[in-house]
This record gives sequence, C-alpha cells and structure tokens, in this order.
Amino acid sequence: MSIHQDGPTGVTTEALHRRAAELDRQDPLATYRDHFIGTDTPLSYLDGNSLGRPLKRTADDVAAFVRNEWGGRLIRGWDEQWLAMPQAIGDQLGRAVLGAAPGQTIIADSTTVVLYKLLRAALAAVPDPDRNELVLDTGNFPTDRYLVEGIALEEGLTLRWIDPDPAAGVTLDQVRQATGPRTAVVLLSQIAYRSGHLADLPGITAAVHDAGALVVWDLCHSAGSVEIGLDGADVDFAAGCTYKYLNGGPGSPAFAYVNARHLPALNQPIWGWMGRKDAFEMAAGYEPAAGIRGFLSGTPAIFGMIAMQGTLDLIEEASMAAIRTKSVALTAFAIDVFDAWLAPLGAELASPRDAGERGGHITVDHPDFSKATVEALWDGDVIPDFRSPHGIRVGLSPLSTSFAEVLDGMAAIRDRLQG
Repeated sequence: MSIHQDGPTGVTTEALHRRAAELDRQDPLATYRDHFIGTDTPLSYLDGNSLGRPLKRTADDVAAFVRNEWGGRLIRGWDEQWLAMPQAIGDQLGRAVLGAAPGQTIIADSTTVVLYKLLRAALAAVPDPDRNELVLDTGNFPTDRYLVEGIALEEGLTLRWIDPDPAAGVTLDQVRQATGPRTAVVLLSQIAYRSGHLADLPGITAAVHDAGALVVWDLCHSAGSVEIGLDGADVDFAAGCTYKYLNGGPGSPAFAYVNARHLPALNQPIWGWMGRKDAFEMAAGYEPAAGIRGFLSGTPAIFGMIAMQGTLDLIEEASMAAIRTKSVALTAFAIDVFDAWLAPLGAELASPRDAGERGGHITVDHPDFSKATVEALWDGDVIPDFRSPHGIRVGLSPLSTSFAEVLDGMAAIRDRLQG
C-alpha cells in the first residue's frame, strides 16, 4: 500500500494521516482498542460487523473456565452456574445494549433458529385467521427471507414484499403502505446488511401496531453499534447474533428478546428439555418453563457466552451513547476519505450520508470491484468484505477500530482502483 501518494482530488495522504491522528488523540474511547488482540499490528481490520476481534481477556477467561469450572467442577457446573447463564447474560445484554428490562432477553441457538422460533411465536400470538400476510423486504439478509418464505409455505400464508432502495433501506412510509388489516407479522432488520441503512425502529414499530400486527426485528448489525431501546419502542420480538460487535467469536450463540407482555402466552415451536419446567426432572409431557426461559430448547453454548461477557462489561463501562458517537465519527471519516479518493475514480457510495440513517458500516460500489479484489486486499492485510455484485463493505467496530486504521484500509482500496 502506498502511504505517500496523493489522492485524485489533491488531498494528500499525509494531510489525512494528520487528521486521523488528531481524531484518534481526541477519541475518548481510544484506549479500549488496547483490550483487543491484534490491534498492535499493521493489519487494517474493516470487517468487525461480520466477525469482531477477540478480547485479550477472552483467552484468560476461556482458559480459566477450562481449568477451574469445566475441569474443576465438572458436571456440578450446571447446577452451580451454567444453567443460569443464558438468562443472566441475556439480562446484561438487555441492560447494556438493547434497552430491555430484566427477564425479556435470553442467549440461545443460532440467529436462524431464534428467528424461526420468534416468527412462529409471533404468528401464534395473532389469533385472527383473516390476518394471513407476512411482510418482509427484498433487501433483507438471505436467512430472514428464506425463513419467512418457508413459514409461509408451511402455513399457507401470503408474502407481501417491500422493495427498498438498495443504497438505503426500508422506510416508514413503505411499511405503512405494505401493512393493513390482513397483516399478521412484519420482519425487518434495524440495519440493512448491505447498505448500512438504519431503519426508524420506533416509528416502524408504532406503524405496525397501528395496523394491528406484530413486529420481529433482526438486530444482527445494530446490537453493539447503535442505541436500540426495545422497551421504549414497545417492540414485540427481536433477535440478533453475538459474534459481530459483541465479540462472542465464530458461531457464538444468538439472543432472543420477547416483550414482557407476550411472555405469559409465549408459544415457541421447538420444544426441548432446557425449555421445560424442571428440566432435570425428565418427566413425561412438555410443560414450558415460566417466562423467557421457556424460549430455550437445547443445551446452552457456554463457551460463546464466556467470550461475550468481556465485551458486555466494556460496553457497560463505555456506554452505548459513547459507542454510537464514535461509530458515527468513524463512518463520517470513511465517507470523507471516500469523497477525496474513491469517488473521483468512479466509485459510488451505496450507503446513507445522513448519520441519523446510517449504522456502523458503509458500502462502496465500483464496476471493477469483485471477490478477487477483496482477496487481494486480504493478502495485503487489509480486511473488508465483498457484497455482490460489486460492493466492498467497510465495517467499523467502535471499540476496536482507530481512525488511522480506517485511513490505511481506504488507501489500500484506492491503490487497487488506481492499479
């Protein structure tokens, strides 16, 4: 990567490096970067919205767990601590990240399984047989679309599609137009996985309720990057993963949020022993556990929960308000660098410019971008990701990403375009 080359607009790399250094000096969260493995290397990691860096303490936490809890307590660990972890960590996640009171969030399964359970639970909570439409959007993550299509096929329901602007996302007006007396459930992502568009979660939730329907929110790209406020918005159901901004590691378990008003009649479809009242009674017949614990099915993934605890502690210390402020600053800086270097080379910004409509990542499109482009960047220790047909997604995790790291990564992308 050339670090001295002038950009096409005449903005020098040295000038932008000075600006990045000043932003890093002024960053109140700058020292949090030191908590993560690999941040002391020259590698530019621009994919924290796909897989977060591990914390240094995670290696010690996992090692201590193997030695002292798994190795020391063995099967006794279930009674002593492990059985309580899904809800205990769920409550911390709700408090620190989701804006959710205790007893409504639990760690369980994968995002795909959690969304399936939530969608089926939401449908069961809509008893009106005339409400036979599911609303979703064409720009949502594939899993979300596949799940809704499959459930509609199983239940004989009608799909109503919203077709958002690819460089933006689903708007409040589009939701109002798509919902009505036949709507049962709406499934949307708070942040569009490709463009980074931040949906109006409170406004859309209210619009869905005005139509007499329920909403399920996918928070995979928002949990840990934006302030959410599930209780304040009266959201019905929500799901998300923990391996992005929550740094739980590859395949770490997902989370489920169920609004307290739905818990007494919660009817989730995958009955497993961990979701039964008195699980170790091993009795005949299924009686769901009271409250959010009834959402569990199989054995909890303890390792992933251990890994995410460190990040939740950091988030509580730093606050989601401060994290969101830095996230906005990082993406704004990335857009400024895009304007100086990439736009004159024919690139297009496929993300909102308005910070109020933007999550924690941006996408840059160019006809010459391909999977091979990103592979070449990876070979040079610059790690964004590719989104078809010709987008490079730049994901900026606020606690672990510096402004200098963003600049170095964007310079490498510029150099690839310049040949």
